[in-house]
Amino acid sequence: MGTLAGKTALVTGGSRGIGRATAERLGREGAVVAVHYGRNAGAAEEAVGAIRAAGGTAFAVHAELGQDGDVETLWAEFDRQVLKHCDRAGLDILVNNAGITPRGHIEETTPAVFDEVFAVNVRAPFFLVQQGLKRLRNGGRIINVSSGATRIALTDIIAYGMTKGAIDTFTRTLAKAMGDRGITVNAVAPGIIDTDLNASWLKGNEAAEQSAAQLSALGRVGRPEDVADVIAFLASDDARWVTGQVIDATGGSQL
Repeated sequence: MGTLAGKTALVTGGSRGIGRATAERLGREGAVVAVHYGRNAGAAEEAVGAIRAAGGTAFAVHAELGQDGDVETLWAEFDRQVLKHCDRAGLDILVNNAGITPRGHIEETTPAVFDEVFAVNVRAPFFLVQQGLKRLRNGGRIINVSSGATRIALTDIIAYGMTKGAIDTFTRTLAKAMGDRGITVNAVAPGIIDTDLNASWLKGNEAAEQSAAQLSALGRVGRPEDVADVIAFLASDDARWVTGQVIDATGGSQL
């Protein structure tokens, strides 16, 4: 029996990259996993299929974050489906993974881009938690995906880095607010990860891959599973005495 048997989890952005690896890992640990997606229904169904093929239980939930009514849509879809797959309503583990990474120095970042990245990366998880608290059971877990960009100054993703700084503050403050319910709140901060979001500049570019690998003390580019395993730990009972923390999962980048 897995460490998360009997638990229900929601992973935003769970159809690809770190989100998919996380959804699959939580599923292997026995959690019923709601795989949220924004636009790619096919990818979400592939993730759900992979979890089921491994013996787990999962279902897809659609909502395009950053739009008006996004959080309400997501929770309504979750509520509609959860009882089809579980013997009770509610949630034990919320992973706020969905996000966008627009590139641009300060001179190049328009108000529209700035507003969009904050809407998806900050506003959505804030109100997802706010509206999810009545669903989240005491002793539950909230895990936010931050970024090494809060520690490392990356001038070409300045607005993105600001959103993840907000997530770090949200994590610490929410941990204190949730303590009386036994809910732990932590964040995981990845570095460069080999996902399709980075494929445009990383895949097939040996020089770029070598440069990215050299940033890590461990000498390689991160894989989605490297981050998913940390998230799975934070979701488990083994992490019951850890809260309000931002766990660096950059492989020791730019130490």
